[in-house]
Amino acid sequence: MKKYQLGEFEEVVMLTVGVLYDEAYGVSIKKEIEGRLSRGVSVGALQTALKRLEEKGYLRSREGESTEERAGRPKKYFQITALGKRALEYSKTTREELWKAIPNMAWDIKSSGI
Repeated sequence: MKKYQLGEFEEVVMLTVGVLYDEAYGVSIKKEIEGRLSRGVSVGALQTALKRLEEKGYLRSREGESTEERAGRPKKYFQITALGKRALEYSKTTREELWKAIPNMAWDIKSSGI
């Protein structure tokens, strides 16, 4: 059983929330991911991930100011929680351990006809 359940896209979203810090809201997160990773992100997938991460306790949100351009709706800002930080650290450590465990000969890739 996994200690922390964090999918690849969820990890990207959380890292992006960290990068944006106080400016992490839906549109800014989407733009940052797309710009840094040259990867399209649908609004629906992002909103689903943000909601799921909040339910897991990895993110928390707060409402910002209402603006005319948003028809009076407030922006929803996200922040990484202490539990979320531990989940990211666990993910990073696990990946690093796996990378270090790959024998050098595994990188000596030759054409084997496979």
